[in-house]
Amino acid sequence: MPLPSRLLPALVLLLAGSPSGAWVPNHCRAPQDTVCNFVCDCGDCSDETQCGYNGASPARSAPFACSFEQDSCGWRDISTSGYRWLRDRAGAALGGPGPRTDHTLGTDLGWYMAVGTHRGKEPSVAALRSPVLREAAPTCELRLWYQAASSDVAELRLELTHGTETLALWRSSGPWGAGWQELVVAPGRIRGDFWVTFSATRNATHRGAVALDDVTFWGCGLPTPQASCQLGHHRCRNQACVEPHQVCDGEDNCGDSSDEDTPRCRRYTPTDFETGLGLWHRSEGWTRNHSASVPERPAWPRRDHSRNSPQGYFLVSVAEPRAPALLYSPELQASGPHNCSLVLYHYLHGSQAGRLQLHLQAQGPHAPRDPILLRSRHGELGDAWVRDRVDIQSEHPFRILLAGQTGPGGVVGLDDLILSEGCTPVPEASRWPSGPRPLGPRPQPIALRPQGPCEPGHLHCGDLCVLPEQLCDFQPQCEGGEDEQECGTTDFESPTAGGWEDASVGRLQWGRLPAEESRGPGTDASGAAAGHFLSLQRAWGQRTAAARALTPPLGPSGPHCALHMAYFLQSHPQEVSCNFERHTCGWHTGHLTDAHWHRVESHGPGYDHTTGKGYFMLLDPTDPPARGPGAHLLTQPQTPAAPQECLSFWYHLHGPQIGTLRLVMRQDGKEDTHLWSRSGTHGNRWHEAWATLHHQPDAGAPYQLLFEGLRDGFHGSMALDDVALRPGPCWAPKRCSFEDSACGFSTGDLWTRQANATGHDAWGPRADHTTETAHGHYMIVDTSPRALPSGHVASLTSEEHRPLAQPACLTFWYHLSLRNPGTLQVRVEEAERHQVLSISERGGPAWRLGRVAVQAQRAWRVVFEAVAAGVEHSYIALDDLLLQDGPCPPPASCDFETGLCGWSHLSWPGLGGYSWDWSSGSTPSRYPQPPVDHTLGTDAGHFALFETGVLGPGGRAAWMRSQPLPPTQASCLRFWYHMGFPEHFYKGELRVLLSSARGQLAVWGAGGHLRHQWLEGQVEVASAEEFQIMFEATLGGQPTLGPIALDDVEYLAGQRCQRPVPSQGDSAVATVPAAVGGALLVLLVLLGLTGWQWLRKGGCPSRDRAAAAAPSFDNVLFNADQVTLPASVTNGP
Repeated sequence: MPLPSRLLPALVLLLAGSPSGAWVPNHCRAPQDTVCNFVCDCGDCSDETQCGYNGASPARSAPFACSFEQDSCGWRDISTSGYRWLRDRAGAALGGPGPRTDHTLGTDLGWYMAVGTHRGKEPSVAALRSPVLREAAPTCELRLWYQAASSDVAELRLELTHGTETLALWRSSGPWGAGWQELVVAPGRIRGDFWVTFSATRNATHRGAVALDDVTFWGCGLPTPQASCQLGHHRCRNQACVEPHQVCDGEDNCGDSSDEDTPRCRRYTPTDFETGLGLWHRSEGWTRNHSASVPERPAWPRRDHSRNSPQGYFLVSVAEPRAPALLYSPELQASGPHNCSLVLYHYLHGSQAGRLQLHLQAQGPHAPRDPILLRSRHGELGDAWVRDRVDIQSEHPFRILLAGQTGPGGVVGLDDLILSEGCTPVPEASRWPSGPRPLGPRPQPIALRPQGPCEPGHLHCGDLCVLPEQLCDFQPQCEGGEDEQECGTTDFESPTAGGWEDASVGRLQWGRLPAEESRGPGTDASGAAAGHFLSLQRAWGQRTAAARALTPPLGPSGPHCALHMAYFLQSHPQEVSCNFERHTCGWHTGHLTDAHWHRVESHGPGYDHTTGKGYFMLLDPTDPPARGPGAHLLTQPQTPAAPQECLSFWYHLHGPQIGTLRLVMRQDGKEDTHLWSRSGTHGNRWHEAWATLHHQPDAGAPYQLLFEGLRDGFHGSMALDDVALRPGPCWAPKRCSFEDSACGFSTGDLWTRQANATGHDAWGPRADHTTETAHGHYMIVDTSPRALPSGHVASLTSEEHRPLAQPACLTFWYHLSLRNPGTLQVRVEEAERHQVLSISERGGPAWRLGRVAVQAQRAWRVVFEAVAAGVEHSYIALDDLLLQDGPCPPPASCDFETGLCGWSHLSWPGLGGYSWDWSSGSTPSRYPQPPVDHTLGTDAGHFALFETGVLGPGGRAAWMRSQPLPPTQASCLRFWYHMGFPEHFYKGELRVLLSSARGQLAVWGAGGHLRHQWLEGQVEVASAEEFQIMFEATLGGQPTLGPIALDDVEYLAGQRCQRPVPSQGDSAVATVPAAVGGALLVLLVLLGLTGWQWLRKGGCPSRDRAAAAAPSFDNVLFNADQVTLPASVTNGP
């Protein structure tokens, strides 16, 4: 039974998917209880799509993210009024109250979730809910970016629902800053199913505009079963592995609680405060409480740590600084020098003045009297429980003292105090008969010291009580300047560290360290071996935040305020040579931009060069933090091992809108030396490159190497792998654009590398060939008599090329002046020099392509010789040298097996800045592409490719252009093309254009259909002047994912096209002289039928109207299955 015609569009859309993504069958069937659990159980991570995040995670440590660029990632609106969430972008509504740009891309083309303005009279809540998620790890963090004006919304709230319980992870009534704001919350360990809801509340006086973008889940996946565990790691009952410090720490890191139920853990002494204080004692100030029945306070913990529930109990202190709350242990004895430790979870939130201190008070007649400070946490650490651990060494019995004090509106909390098995209680009969002594004086920042008659927070000096806001404001109030001490200026020799205090909550922290105890520099910044400095150290926190060290509040400051500091960076090992399989070696990411290189594992379309399954360095322009133009990857300072060194590496530049990758050598006091660069896409494959580093003799000055990725859009990626540094010079490069250097060519003082950026040079092309701009560089020689007399020769000689294992093709682009410059000779110098090409022709405005076939079994050089003709204002220029394996193809012909054969795919800004690419069916790609090529018929064959899904409405396109071709009366262009678009709804278009000084002419065109096969096309071309052939890829409808591919392009100069023999495949022929007759016959039949229908109806248009409607046949487009009158292309694109 045939389907009704009205159901066909719906069926096609169902099979094709949305315009922003193609439907892909899922062949993996993960168990339902493992879907949306932050772990990729399927190889393509299809079990983790539409889970509030999308896409495969490239590494276990990478986050699961949703940028809303493709869809809503499963988030859905559950609002019950007209005040609702929807997926939106800034460009969709001009002048609206929402963001002007999204957060991901930083442009008005990016997408986000938004609540539009609502003018209802009743209060309304717009709620956005995630899909059902499963099993969050203790380290789980949810990060998102939101934007809301204080006048628009009454309240924002983020909640987590687990079973019958709903936790308020965050709520705020403002005020909120301008622009996008980041929110980070720590849900903690969640067992079973849960979901997250982000809601906005408005009342009758608020417009209610709110936006949400870049939702990411960090560290939420539980560990997966492993065949074996690393040495020292703990194997869980579920066969997963956890690190040693995660055992017996009060958190379910395994996922089955087996890391908290070991024989060793049973000998520990935990206190979770659920039923009391356990073995601990408290003074006034500490209160055992929970969150469920307490009147809501902004800084109060929303849940405890033990149960991760509002019903769970914890200790909380609201004690003032003058009378800190004190919690102390019974008298304990360390059974060994290193096996007594205390794990605790603390909470400091709501005030910068909050402080928690842990002291050791030794007991006994010969023990030190004053308590010893072991740990101090100070300031605002956020609305989360933070783990810490203190290892205790004491020859005497001791008590552990925990002192908490808060500032205005702040809270200090404690939960889950866990004493290890090495902390044994002292028997009652042996205990020292005394309780905890008062905390003695210790060096403290000025603002926290007792201030005599002054109020808390004030500083007493002389007869003054200095107000808190006058401390550290760079204006001394005290005669001795005491109010400006401990304000950040320090050499770290004082125990107070100049007021700097650690505020870290993650795996790293800052600590004051003597130089002799450091593994880093052997001295401090002044050169003193006994000096101190602030050092990065290991910490016990479970969060992913960076280590932070803070000064006291400073300022206000003047416009010329500057911070000076000495810093030391060290990594182990420091090798430049690196395949990135284990670590990044001596390379690190720069901190001067907000875009960053990442070490990632091979996954899906991203694969490394070393093994195809390992690790590499990736710069992804769609990475949410990467909103800046570039990213830096640097080495540590290196000492030259030889006067010349060779750096080799493999690079990957792929995508229709990618920028520039550049290699730079940097030395103190000198300008950066640009060694190498590549711009635009270079195909979906790895390429080898190398550059010679030249060092000054006997200088030995250290240097740094820098890879700089400069972004030009958001479609594509840059990657690096297998970097190697060795002494000695490199071979001559296979590719040279002269953009950064002369590529080692010996110029003989006559050839010059230049750019015509000013446009006022007396000689030379106005633009180079590489970038086709006045800022691009090329090599040029002045052949005027005053510079090079007639018959004299100017030589440009390359460095040595490596021997060739097979014949190769050397291509180059040359530009000759309109006035006769003489002759350009190309010689190959192996054992002896012999000429392989001589060019002596009339110049013109265009760059022309030259080809030289090379065979050399030994090291060889190429020499370009300019023989002057003695004509004023003449020159010869060279650009874009390329050495490729295989014989040289005929002009404008290419099978794309080794490259593009001289076809230019430079992006044109006026067309959107997109470019054609080069790929093969066997190469993983993030874009759809043909499974096999036409030349070989296998997935190993290559083709030219353009993905139209990156285009938007508005007629943007991408061009691929041939070299300039001589005039022809009739020549045949044959090619094979491949398209894939849902028929009738979304259609890409491939057109053939002829471009000359007179303009552009469309001579062939075809629309795309979902046929999954290669089709033959041919067109007969003619031109009375020099011209170029251009393949244009564009859209004939709405944007959609769909490839347009080309293969086996053949230009038969001086030969007419022959109609192909019918075969199983389709063909599209446009032999203009012969085809017009057939088109006329078809059109006459159509016109006759139309006229007959009009006569039957009694209608006859006037003669003038008929004349006005008469079609023109000077430019007909022939599709594969229809004839199209080219009304839209007769004037060119």
